[in-house]
Amino acid sequence: MARTTAVDTAEDAEGPATRGRSRKYAQVLGVINQAAIEVFASEGLAGASTQAIADKAGLSKAQLHYYIDSKEALYRQILQDILTDWIVVFGFDDEALGPRKVLGDLIRRKMAFSFEHPLRSRIFTAEMLRGAPVLNPLMDTSKQRTDQAAAVIRNWMDQGLMDEADPMLVLFHIWAVTQFYADHATQAAYFRNTAQHGDAQDRDYLVEQVTTFLFKGAGVR
Repeated sequence: MARTTAVDTAEDAEGPATRGRSRKYAQVLGVINQAAIEVFASEGLAGASTQAIADKAGLSKAQLHYYIDSKEALYRQILQDILTDWIVVFGFDDEALGPRKVLGDLIRRKMAFSFEHPLRSRIFTAEMLRGAPVLNPLMDTSKQRTDQAAAVIRNWMDQGLMDEADPMLVLFHIWAVTQFYADHATQAAYFRNTAQHGDAQDRDYLVEQVTTFLFKGAGVR
């Protein structure tokens, strides 16, 4: 007896004209996306295969290719989604609220993303480590937003609300420290004798410690 899959259900439920808009279709895409994130985070683009992604998603390879063109196209889409997430995470609040409020909220959001989506963070890091061949053409909006954030930090420095420094490097330092808890979660848990990413109380403690450290380094008033 043939096995009924999520793909079969999605295809049977809708006709060709409406299939792409169906809820089931979107659900299967979500399963594929999560499976691909796990495979790409573990194996990288070169080591990943559509068979591995299909297996992780509980689909046959033929079924997988009904939904995707190639692993490269899927990888690109995941990176685009991550960039969209970063734009939200690194969105600056009203400049008038000052660096303590705005940067504090930024650090908390970035740490939360590291705790909740470590695999997505690792995919981004791995892509950067190989020279960002896929990401580079996608980063214009991120570059513009980062330049705007650096300009805000420069204004705060000019107002005496932060110590003088290179604003872009301040952003890099915030990124580097917060990203550690995604890329090196296992290491942090091992040396701290905690469960990986800890509980809510431990996460709050880490956010507090990182925020205090970064504020001192940046001379935030």
